[in-house]
Amino acid sequence: MQAVTEGDRRKEVRVLLDQIRTHPERDWTQARQRITILNKLIGGAAKPH
Repeated sequence: MQAVTEGDRRKEVRVLLDQIRTHPERDWTQARQRITILNKLIGGAAKPH
């Protein structure tokens, strides 16, 4: 099993945002929640502990 990196999270956010832009007619509630979580994880990784 490989560790998930910050780059992986950023890539997932980009993919989700691209899907939302491409298909705005769909219900993206879960994807938006995932984006929020990923952004918090990315933001937390950038802060020193």
